[in-house]
Amino acid sequence: MKYFLDSAITEEIIHARENWRIDGVTTNPRHIMTSGKPFNMVIREIANIVKGEPDFPVSVEINPHLDKKEDMVAAAEKIAAISENFVIKLPANEVGVSAGNALELKGIRTNITLVFSSSQAIQAGRIGAKFVSPFVAWKEECGEDCPAYINEIVKIYRNYNFKTEIIVAALRNARQIAMAAIAGADIVTAGFAIFKSTFDHPFTDRGLKIFQDCWDKTDTSEK
Repeated sequence: MKYFLDSAITEEIIHARENWRIDGVTTNPRHIMTSGKPFNMVIREIANIVKGEPDFPVSVEINPHLDKKEDMVAAAEKIAAISENFVIKLPANEVGVSAGNALELKGIRTNITLVFSSSQAIQAGRIGAKFVSPFVAWKEECGEDCPAYINEIVKIYRNYNFKTEIIVAALRNARQIAMAAIAGADIVTAGFAIFKSTFDHPFTDRGLKIFQDCWDKTDTSEK
């Protein structure tokens, strides 16, 4: 399973690439805002970080106010021209999927996002989108069965041999990453703190302390 970092903070992206071997990056308007930088500045900075690595995708969302297919396509073409790494994020509504279909036919990769149902995910698979991003945390907060939801999407995609890769998104804890892996999703995307937490367990700390104490009481000198 691939790991994508859900962030637009360049320092986080650099650290995750160098230390965690992440496979891609996803951004959205909230992440761009959090970076504190203008939209075009931050996406160009990210493009420079991954320049020369065409297999390292960076999802960039177009203006979410756009609600006409032709406007979405035009905005997507402009962003895609900045970097070969860029994948265009589009909403999983009718006009977004329609624009995604047009872009895929032009050779511009898309990521159908804000997916909250299996039927929306099917639409992304049918147009051959590069990625589909079913969200988890928001549904779970409303009491919905997210493991069943992700399992259903994975099964549907296997039934019909869709080439679209499934990115399980909007994750809030390490257990949800494991859930996506159990389901057989292609990718998870999570924030910096979530991935960092996957290295931690109190028993690991406890065991390490025991071993350190034993090491300190043992003669380790070379003779």
